Amino acid sequence: MKAKLPDKARKSLSVARIEPREVLERTLITVTPAAYAQFDAQLDAPPKPNERLRKTMNAPLPWKDE
Repeated sequence: MKAKLPDKARKSLSVARIEPREVLERTLITVTPAAYAQFDAQLDAPPKPNERLRKTMNAPLPWKDE
């Protein structure tokens, strides 16, 4: 025989069951092997030089005393 939970407890239990699913939600994108290889190559390629990147790389490090 199942114990009947009060409405408040039942609602809390149902919320507790939903939250882990929300935390684990992920988006899955499927692509062809060729598209993935192109994407992977772009990630592995060195960045193209630009002024903003140069400025960022030469900025003083805030966690170091100079």
